[in-house]
Amino acid sequence: MAELYRFGVSMPAKLLEEFDRYIERHHYTNRSEAIRDLIREKLVEEEWRESSEEVIGTITYVYDHHKRELADKLMDIQHDHYQEIISTQHVHLDHDRCLEVVIVKGKAEQIKKLSDRIKSLKGIIHCQLAMTTTGKKLV
Repeated sequence: MAELYRFGVSMPAKLLEEFDRYIERHHYTNRSEAIRDLIREKLVEEEWRESSEEVIGTITYVYDHHKRELADKLMDIQHDHYQEIISTQHVHLDHDRCLEVVIVKGKAEQIKKLSDRIKSLKGIIHCQLAMTTTGKKLV
């Protein structure tokens, strides 16, 4: 096991209370475990942004299918990024909302731009990007 180091963190009481609720919701046994995971997550995100490695992941979003021209805009964006999109899955959640999962692969910067374009559209209720590296270097 790697050597562990202790350090102190100062923060406002309200932020600490919110963090403790986060810890409870995510079933951490202590603050140290939660802090380690959050730091790892941020370091990996930074690595993706700066990486020349290929990434693979999903863009998952929920949208209001009654929003005027939204489906057409989504389709246009997907066609603009056909080189990064491997597959899409569409699910009708109810009369008004749909969920789409877009499986993507390519340079992290391009995948992030694609996700940001989708997220910024009016009528997108929720959008989340999840990525990991494939270990393959891109030029």
